[in-house]
Amino acid sequence: MPQLAKGGKWVFGWSVVGQGRELSIPPEAWLEYSFHNQEVVLFMRGSQRSGGFGIGKQDKLLSSPIQTRVLTQAIVHEQGKVLLPQDVEANPGDRLLVVRGSGLALGFLARGPIYEEALKHPELETFYS
Repeated sequence: MPQLAKGGKWVFGWSVVGQGRELSIPPEAWLEYSFHNQEVVLFMRGSQRSGGFGIGKQDKLLSSPIQTRVLTQAIVHEQGKVLLPQDVEANPGDRLLVVRGSGLALGFLARGPIYEEALKHPELETFYS
């Protein structure tokens, strides 16, 4: 998992939203965030600067101060795959940058300076659903 700039975010790669709004969680992120099959995950609003959203475990987010940013929930239906709820702003074909978040939620960025820097790194892996 590379760090794109000194002191910057660590990234797992790109995830492309599938035609059925299915999203792949990179295997390294799946392990780091301890996601499980058939688990309920919560979606949080991303920052205004980076857009996108975060995905985190229900038990961690509901007991945290950032629980006010929770949008909706979904169930992980197989290892590394989650169907995006309609409340989450993402469209088929969108390319999201997957970044290590706060430890509470895995970030999926849609724009911003980190996203722009990542575009300069063709070595980043892309995950398709």
